[in-house]
Amino acid sequence: MPYKSKKELLEQFVKNAEAVVATVEVIPTNASSLNSALQNQIVDDKKVLFVSPNDVNPNLFEEFLLSDKVIINPDKEQLKYTRTGVTDAFCGIASTGSICVPVAENLTSATTMLTQKHIVVLDSNSIIPKPRDVFSENYLNGKGLKRSFTFITGPSATADMGPLVRGVHGPGKLHIIVLE
Repeated sequence: MPYKSKKELLEQFVKNAEAVVATVEVIPTNASSLNSALQNQIVDDKKVLFVSPNDVNPNLFEEFLLSDKVIINPDKEQLKYTRTGVTDAFCGIASTGSICVPVAENLTSATTMLTQKHIVVLDSNSIIPKPRDVFSENYLNGKGLKRSFTFITGPSATADMGPLVRGVHGPGKLHIIVLE
């Protein structure tokens, strides 16, 4: 397969993420745009779990962190009852529309599993062609070889007991904000 440009990888990522029922928006890489996008996603939420980013510039979240809704150090009750969580992803996979989120850092695992809506912020420069590329030194400076992470492809869904049900084993909604 010939090399794809960053624009082609982004287009393929968006198409494939939407095909697996994630919602995606592409915005400019600045704090104001990111704050607006996040505020639009949490308008109906009382509180939002926020995990400090590992791979997206933390300065981009400064405006968002001023919101009274944002919880950075949740207690057990907040973890139990907060419906929305925000994390970053260290990469996106164009061919599947998946994101890769580290699981051994901060409260990322809890945030990605316990909330009903997961909002992910992804740098468009970290979109790679295929899942196997996560494990290559040629992409992302080998980040996929240096951490524990999970692939997330769309919202949680299962058909174990009959018809397809979303949100049983994790968030029923996945919204990806891509910074371009």
